Amino acid sequence: MIDIDTLLAWGAAFKKVTANEIIFQEGGASQFYYQLVSGSVRWVNINDDGKEFLQIIIDPGESFGELPLFDDEPFAATAIANEDSVIIRLQRHTFHELIKESPEIHLAFSKQLTQRLRFKFFILKEMANHNPEHSISTLLSYFKQTKKNICPKCNRINLTRQQIADMTGLRVETVIRTIKSLQTKGRLVIDKGKVYC
Repeated sequence: MIDIDTLLAWGAAFKKVTANEIIFQEGGASQFYYQLVSGSVRWVNINDDGKEFLQIIIDPGESFGELPLFDDEPFAATAIANEDSVIIRLQRHTFHELIKESPEIHLAFSKQLTQRLRFKFFILKEMANHNPEHSISTLLSYFKQTKKNICPKCNRINLTRQQIADMTGLRVETVIRTIKSLQTKGRLVIDKGKVYC
């Protein structure tokens, strides 16, 4: 999102996190701009039973947890490392100075936030559909089109069945059955447990 050298020049610092480490929690106050350098981070809401609803998976180079930087409200979701990862953090007030001096960065944030909002509209529409096959097919088509969560070289889906369930609000058993049904209909391929569009 923002060039790492630029972030370092503005005083950002690297931080290593381990798999399943919570980076920040829903409802907490924001002190930093966060950007993933390596690894993977999931941004989730967790219900009272401990079940996660997956909002988005963050890939290296992407920022996360930006909402409080712009509206001064608490974090809307919890960020958890999926694996050992490295993030870079910049103090909140310094981030504000950086985007004031760099309109191109501010514009890039506006574009990213708009894309994520559009994705949320898409997911809500699909959840209201109540047709698992349609919801999963449409979700996978969306990822293929946006080149997110899909390997660009081989079209392998880089999400587990549990992550698809957490993202769509479906039960994992429903996702498994639906993916097998889509394979039977020739709409995707399963090879050695991996799913390909």
